Order: sequence, then structure tokens, then C-alpha cells
Amino acid sequence: MPVATVSSARTVRWSVFVLLAIAGLFYVKWYPYYGRAFIAASEHSIGRSILMGDAASAPAPSWNAALGYALAYGKAIWQAMVLGLLLGSGIQALLPADWVRRALGGRGFGSVLAGGLLAIPGMMCTCCAAPVVVGLRKHQAAPGAAVAFWLGNTTLNPATLVFTGFVLGWHWTLLRTALGVPMVFGLGYLVNRMAHAHAPAVELPSLPAEPRSLAEVARRWLRLFVQMAARLIPEYVVIVLLLGAARAWMFPHVGPDIGNEWLWIAALALAGTLFVIPTAGEVPIVQAMLALGLGGGPAAALLLTLPPVSLPSLAMLGRSFRVRTLLAIATAVCGFGMLGGALAVWLGMH
Repeated sequence: MPVATVSSARTVRWSVFVLLAIAGLFYVKWYPYYGRAFIAASEHSIGRSILMGDAASAPAPSWNAALGYALAYGKAIWQAMVLGLLLGSGIQALLPADWVRRALGGRGFGSVLAGGLLAIPGMMCTCCAAPVVVGLRKHQAAPGAAVAFWLGNTTLNPATLVFTGFVLGWHWTLLRTALGVPMVFGLGYLVNRMAHAHAPAVELPSLPAEPRSLAEVARRWLRLFVQMAARLIPEYVVIVLLLGAARAWMFPHVGPDIGNEWLWIAALALAGTLFVIPTAGEVPIVQAMLALGLGGGPAAALLLTLPPVSLPSLAMLGRSFRVRTLLAIATAVCGFGMLGGALAVWLGMH
């Protein structure tokens, strides 16, 4: 293929990907969150808790509880999930094969910083960001850069930080930011160091050849989208159903009896790490629980652990990272939640 033709094809592919990312994020994230920020400022609320509504406890484990939560959660995130699948497959089909590796493939802190900063405008929930992370890893982004992008989407989400300030108070936003920045960039750097010290258990494929025509690009994109959806969605749905049914066990009756004891901080940090919520879902959850008398320590633990990871997103990335890496990330997120709970108790937050 002549050099000019290859260059023109690359320009078209880049243009399509950038247009998709900007238009998709504007429609799914930026514009809706812009309007919701005014609601949060005026009403000091962004809606009911998806976990248990206005009740003091989640419904007892049952098929209805599982299906009810899955439907509510699916309604909240389906557009972002479709966009995540389009972007994750689009990275592999549209972007130049060596660009991601050059931009995000370094094993130093620079790639981690780039991955975390690229995540900020994404503002996706942990599961919707997972397909994009899969695409980045397929194009040989460094593990730490991919982790920073994954965690940064939720933890450093500027809209959620604004919602938190208007709904819960700006001291909660400050706490989340103070611990969220080292969580995103520190864990990304740690994962890069772990990957450097140990040979990867998942062998990444060699970079694919340059597509020879735009028709070939379109066919490849469609094929990758279908393959990614077929692999990720079924396991995702099953785990969401199980978590929806089990939420009464993970989040017991909420009231003043759940104070700032270490047992409750640790238990809710673990539950928050495993459970799955839509973007910004932690804000009304924590607001409702604080209104019911939950201690500030457990509330801080949930605010820090509910967004970054979940059991479904960990499963979705099972082929992109070593198992020990994912376990280390989940353990560290839980630890950050416990640290946040301790700081909230020390600072007298409520």
C-alpha cells in the first residue's frame, strides 16, 4: 500500500475514534452530568440509593432481589457499557498498532500518569471502563497505565467529586481526593513494578498488521466488538445477579448501632470492594446510610471502595492481568477504604 494511502487511512481511523469518544462521552456522560450537578447543588441529592432505596436494609436474598437490582443497574449503565465496548474494540481496530504501546507501554511512572490523566474525562463506572482496559492491554499498554486508567475513571471522576461536595459536604470530597490520587497513581506504579519483577502470566499477542482498507477496518471492528461482548457480558450479568441477591448479607440493617468500630469499617470496606454500582451510585448510598445513623468511618470506607473495583469488573479483566495482580489491587482498594474510615473517625466526619 502506498505511503500516502496508509497515512490517509490512519487519519480516517484516528478521526473516527476521536469523534466516537467525544460524541459518545458527551451524550452518555458529560451533558447528563452537567445537568445533574445543578440538581445536586439545589436539592443536595442526586436520587435514591440503588442499594436499598429509602429502607434501612436491602431486600432478603431472592430471585426478585437479584432481578430487581440487575434491571435497575442495567438501566443506569447500559449506554455506557455499549460505549465502553465500542471504544475497547475500536482501540484495537482503529488506532495505529504501535501508538498505544509507545504512549502507554512504558514501565515507569510516566505511563501511569498518562493513563490516569486520560481516565479523568471518561467518568465511567468500573465495569464500563473494563472493556476499554481490555483494548488497551491488547495493544500492549503497560499494566500500570491500564490500572491507572481503570481506577481513575471512577476514583477521580470530576462529576462525582462535585456531586459528593454538594450532597455530602466538601470535606468528603477532600477526603476522597486525598486518598484517591495515591490510590490511582500509587497502585498503577506498584503494578508496573510487580510486572517488571515477574514475567507476565498472560502472554500478549504480537501487534497486528496494518489494515489494508477501510472496509477491512470496519469488518475487524465489528468482529472484535461481537467477540468482546460475547466474552464479557455473560459473566458480567451472572455476577451482577448474584450480588443483587446477596446484598442483604453484604450490607446488613443500617442504623445507629453500626458505629465507628473497626469491625464495621473493615466489613463495609470489603463489601464495597466486591459490590457493583453505577457511576456516582456511592453518593446517594452513603447519603441514605448517614441519614439512618451510620457512623462516619464505615461511610468513608464505602465512599472509597464502592466505585474503583467490583467483583464483575475483576472477572472481566481476568485475561488482561495476572490473578495475583487483580488480588493485590482489590486488597489495596479495601485497605484504602479502611484508611479512609480511620481518617474520618479521627477527623470527626459525619
